[in-house]
Amino acid sequence: MTHPHQHRAAAADKGWLKSYYAVRALFSLLWVALAFTIGRNVPAIGTGLLLLYPAWDSLANLYDARRSGGLRANPSQAVNMVASALVTLAIAAALIATRDLHAAIGVIGLWAILAGLLQLATALRRRGGVGAQWPMMLSGAQSCLAGGHFAKMAADASAHPGVADVAPYAAFGAFYFAISAAVLAWRARRD
Repeated sequence: MTHPHQHRAAAADKGWLKSYYAVRALFSLLWVALAFTIGRNVPAIGTGLLLLYPAWDSLANLYDARRSGGLRANPSQAVNMVASALVTLAIAAALIATRDLHAAIGVIGLWAILAGLLQLATALRRRGGVGAQWPMMLSGAQSCLAGGHFAKMAADASAHPGVADVAPYAAFGAFYFAISAAVLAWRARRD
């Protein structure tokens, strides 16, 4: 039998997670719009957007982990937070060292694979408690596939990678976050 306090706590968890997923979706949609417009045409802004995306992911994972019991209780989010911060620095270093986006896209590819696996681990851990995690599982799996695509693009000397190549990856992320937010909202109304 579920105690009323436990039911309220579970509803509160779903409520903040719904808002969190919605914010992640909105941020990603804005990022995609900027990447396809200004970022594509102004290289400095495109570079800034490439740095902003993993930096935002790091902060988002920190916030999520803190709201979910702390970094120790959420090792996949803790690792994702650190990895995303390091990737931000690695992209900056690659761009400074080579002034070529191939290396930066290669770093993003490796990060997408790792972040996808960590997102999948987080979703699997959460699925019984808060629900609406199947979109996060799909997102994690798709992130791994996208990472392989970015790694292949980085290795192709004839390719001309840019921020617009990363935008579809971010758009799919926005889509999955929006679905999870919508499912949690629908369940909250139903309960």
